[in-house]
Amino acid sequence: MPTSRTTLRPRLAAAAAGVVAALAFLAVAELCALVLGGAGSPLVAVGSAVIDLAPGGAKDLMVALFGTGDKVALFVLMAVLMLAVSAGAGILELRRPPFGALVFAIGGALSLLAVTTRSGSGTWDGGPSVLGVGAAVIVVRVLVERLRTWRFAAATPTRTDGPLPERRSFLVWTAALGVVSIVAGAGARLGTAGMQRAAAARRAIRLPAPVNAAPAVPAGASLDVEGITPYVTPNADFYRIDTALRVPSIDPADWSLRVHGAVEHEITLSWDDLLALPLEEHMATLSCVSNEVGGDLIGNALWLGHPIRTLLARARPTGDADMVLSTSEDGFTAGTPLDVLQDENTNALLAVGMNGDPLPAEHGFPVRMVVPGLFGYVSATKWVVDLEVTRFADAQGYWTPRGWSARGPVKLESRIDTPANGTTVAVGDRVAIAGVAWHPHTGVKAVQVKVGSADWQDAELADSVSSDTWRQWVLRWTATAGTHDVRIRAVGADGQVQTSVQRPPAPNGATGWDTITLTAR
Repeated sequence: MPTSRTTLRPRLAAAAAGVVAALAFLAVAELCALVLGGAGSPLVAVGSAVIDLAPGGAKDLMVALFGTGDKVALFVLMAVLMLAVSAGAGILELRRPPFGALVFAIGGALSLLAVTTRSGSGTWDGGPSVLGVGAAVIVVRVLVERLRTWRFAAATPTRTDGPLPERRSFLVWTAALGVVSIVAGAGARLGTAGMQRAAAARRAIRLPAPVNAAPAVPAGASLDVEGITPYVTPNADFYRIDTALRVPSIDPADWSLRVHGAVEHEITLSWDDLLALPLEEHMATLSCVSNEVGGDLIGNALWLGHPIRTLLARARPTGDADMVLSTSEDGFTAGTPLDVLQDENTNALLAVGMNGDPLPAEHGFPVRMVVPGLFGYVSATKWVVDLEVTRFADAQGYWTPRGWSARGPVKLESRIDTPANGTTVAVGDRVAIAGVAWHPHTGVKAVQVKVGSADWQDAELADSVSSDTWRQWVLRWTATAGTHDVRIRAVGADGQVQTSVQRPPAPNGATGWDTITLTAR
């Protein structure tokens, strides 16, 4: 019969040892990455590798399920998988040593591969993974050996009942290493030196005034409707979809932009060089190609920056170049049509400001691209550090080989913000059906609403700063008894009517009419 000295099952204890070893790996690796200024983090590298290697449909599924929380969800899934594998490795080390330690060695090798193959990885970036796996192997072997000593002592017939020092030693060591690893690892992630420097530099920035200020937002741009999306999206509410698991931390003093490729004159800009150039303000609506019909992966903001067309004019593209391949500090790339960036009527910017403040870190600080009329995956490169003038025939952006279209013009779209789908109202109520519509760089001239079998009705349309921004709309409907499907469609300034054909986001943006159901009783 088991005694009080053996109430903790060996397998459970071994699994705990494996989990603590994994925590030790992360703690040591993240502490080492902290010393390196945030570089070489295996957690970020492995997560980024998962994003890169995942099939195209997986990214759409994550965004559809979790929206802008897709990266948090990925980290949670990775943590659950890591804990399960680590627990299994601890049990394996107890039953078949040293194969449990070998599992950690293999995991360390995979993380090392992920780190060293990331764009821009340095000579020492593999150090955190190497030291981390060394710590994990030592911890799992030491803890499992103490577990074996405890089991042997508990099974010795000559031992008397009572607390076993071997048991206490195992539990104390396991708990202590686990707590220390959690505290150290969490502290390392929160205290990355590069993040601190970049944040301090951002706080100290005072952006210059634009030589061309954006027109004031007209009073008629905002309708007095509860639940409608604000005309200008606050920075904190602006959607974020990108491939960076760790927001790049760039000190503006260390930032530079290289313009090269098929050009007569190669250009390199520093942060001070960029701020010394004439800056312009433009209000523009940006949207993600992953946005579903009626989705919220879209926002409108006031951007401050230098016109990209002016920079390209200085570089003087040559030959048959037709694309600019922009590269982010984290290795992301986007292929943007050259003629769009050179168009005098397209206010494409190297942006440094957003809604009157320096760019937030998660939205591209210190510099990003903003190109009205194109989906972000082919234009809105954050943390941009390189512009290569080239051809679509010779280069591809990040998402093109993953099944997305090489060119991504934003489609004519509209959305119902209020009331929510499934709302019940009283017969005779005056119901404000309202939302936003957009067709950046073209503009929206009408929004039409169809309630049930009734004819299409023109909604009241709010003002806007320019064709590059969305427009609010509202139809005030007197509720009639029954359940009604409410559909909307937009009409572009060019006369185009929004298509009713339902298509998914891939490969170049979703289409269809946003539809809700209202019941009046």
